Amino acid sequence: MQLYASTGGKGGTGKSTFAVLYAGKLMREGKKVVLCDCDVECPNDHILLNIKLSENKPIYRNFPVIDREKCVSCGICSKVCRENAILWVKGRPPIIFKDKCTGCGACWLSCPYQAIDKQKEKVGELYESKVSDRLYLVSGFSNPGVSETGPIVRETRVSCLKLAEKIGADVVIIDTSPGAHCNVIQALIGVKTAYVVTEPTPLGAHDAKLILSLLRKMKIPSKIVLNKATIGERSLIEKISKEYNVPMAVEIPYSEELIRAYIHGQLLEADNFL
Repeated sequence: MQLYASTGGKGGTGKSTFAVLYAGKLMREGKKVVLCDCDVECPNDHILLNIKLSENKPIYRNFPVIDREKCVSCGICSKVCRENAILWVKGRPPIIFKDKCTGCGACWLSCPYQAIDKQKEKVGELYESKVSDRLYLVSGFSNPGVSETGPIVRETRVSCLKLAEKIGADVVIIDTSPGAHCNVIQALIGVKTAYVVTEPTPLGAHDAKLILSLLRKMKIPSKIVLNKATIGERSLIEKISKEYNVPMAVEIPYSEELIRAYIHGQLLEADNFL
């Protein structure tokens, strides 16, 4: 089973468009594919595929809760919290900021007085949808107001890989969120090749360099996908390709035909762009 990623620093470059086009190409070659939408704050692969999502499964996360009767205000929980989600002032009980908490468990595991309880809360939803006999979609959705969505990405990815193993998939395509932050890193772990989708604009070039730098640090082989290749400043991306020694493997032209396929949810049938 091969694991690929469609990523890119800048939003709106066509990352999800490429992921769906690539899934369609692999299906026509006889492969069984699982597409994993890890852009949990704004998942849209199901819209591009023009499908109705299947029944959802809740995603839960444990949050720490201070037991004030047991707490002696030692501050150990604050010291072990790598996310700085616990504020401690000497002589006072710690304060937990849930919007920064990842639920890693370091605080309740390190508390010598067992003064921190776990409280399970729903933070998102997971959908596993059968698009066709050769294509499945796994989508993660974060609840509104959840700012720390890394655990949702992790749960979505784990569920995707379990499904892929269960159905005997040949290929998994992970569609990451935009940027080069922790959620993107979480989605990229273990992929064979990352396709960096960019556009021939100054902002596209700037953010492509960011994600290529990250991929270099993660030692993940990468290829550049130039979307809207027939407009803009192509030389910007060619320069980056040479600088990072990364091939420009795919070029997608600016096309009204592709735009129509995008709007009408027919990207899977668009077989002349990759």
